[in-house]
Amino acid sequence: MQFSTNKQKVYFKTFGCRTNVFDTQVMMSNLKDFEVTQDEKQADIVVINSCTVTNSADSTARGYINSLNKFDKPPRVVFTGCGVWTKGENLFNEDKVDSLFGHSEKEKINELLQNEERFFDAGDLKHIDDTIVEEFVGKSRAFIKIQEGCDFRCSYCIIPYVRGDARSYKEDKILEQVTTLAANGFGEFILTGTNVGSYGKKQHTSLAKLLKKMSMIKGVRRIRLGSVEPIQIDDEFKEIISEPFMARHLHIALQHTSKTMLDIMNRRNKVLTDLELFEFLRDKGYALGTDFIVGHPGETDVLWKEAVENLHRFPLTHVHAFTYSKRDGTPSATMKEEVRGDIAKMRYNELVKIIDEKNHAFRKANRQPLEVLIEQEKNGKFIGLDQFFNQIEVESTADLVGDWIFLEEYDAKVSGNVAKFK
Repeated sequence: MQFSTNKQKVYFKTFGCRTNVFDTQVMMSNLKDFEVTQDEKQADIVVINSCTVTNSADSTARGYINSLNKFDKPPRVVFTGCGVWTKGENLFNEDKVDSLFGHSEKEKINELLQNEERFFDAGDLKHIDDTIVEEFVGKSRAFIKIQEGCDFRCSYCIIPYVRGDARSYKEDKILEQVTTLAANGFGEFILTGTNVGSYGKKQHTSLAKLLKKMSMIKGVRRIRLGSVEPIQIDDEFKEIISEPFMARHLHIALQHTSKTMLDIMNRRNKVLTDLELFEFLRDKGYALGTDFIVGHPGETDVLWKEAVENLHRFPLTHVHAFTYSKRDGTPSATMKEEVRGDIAKMRYNELVKIIDEKNHAFRKANRQPLEVLIEQEKNGKFIGLDQFFNQIEVESTADLVGDWIFLEEYDAKVSGNVAKFK
């Protein structure tokens, strides 16, 4: 993009998941008459790409909005993202934000920002983007959004109501996106979306077929997936897990390891079937991560003990652990037998400790060479992720940012892997 000095400066503040990261990049790619700035205090306009997965996420966005008013020159505030469908109307009516638009309108951002009048354009929940993103500002890896929305209705989750039902991007559009980014130097691609594993089911294709076609594009070196459901790891997918382009890490959403709690959460997965799947993938050399919610209403001491006993059996190496936070408008928000905050925190700490120990054990036992993409330099050390989604700190006299390196010797410390590269 070509910028001139007289263009208004726009700062993007992104909250939440990788899908929002991609959505922000789509907006940046469609700005033609504005300049993107990395300094919010220099911005004439701040675009807030919001998350609304919990009530706390809404509060965080509101707090950030309030902080902008303390600037010497308060910017014009434009609100978008998932929060449009939950708290957007209140923010607009309270004059907390100047303007607001929904996901489906983000490709029109250049036109919308040119409108200096207040506007509220929530759009719809059926839209699929056409934008081809050519770069990711400040990133060594590229995020590829392959689908939008979710058909599941887990009791704690608001996302289907703010992102809509599951719908997939067209395969040719995804492949064009990957081809463009690969030609611009990106070698690692992370497939993202609201429910990645549902890709293609309404288009008579599948995630496995898409992965195979992506792998044939020149420059594609490694593909990672966002979170998938256990039931989405089918026989067709299992046939490609040993392919060299697949990162040796899968993030498979369990959410809990108590059968009763899974029923309360209106989940589709089953503990014993999940365990069989995880053991199969472990035997194929995979590191395995999951999402896990502690403190959900109904989680008694007995059920937590059951969950922990089962958790020890799972070959997990990573976890996105969450202490349950009420999300207004979901079935869970009205459930009784709430778990006290201090108890939920103890369970959270116990969960994280278990997985941290499992991760360290995995890294000590797994001594094969690491293929690392270096993403940043921090405090004189280079930081990257290996094929198992483990971070490694590398000491080197050369500038390694953006490079792929192979490491046969490294130390698996409790805090993470460390190595020297000559």
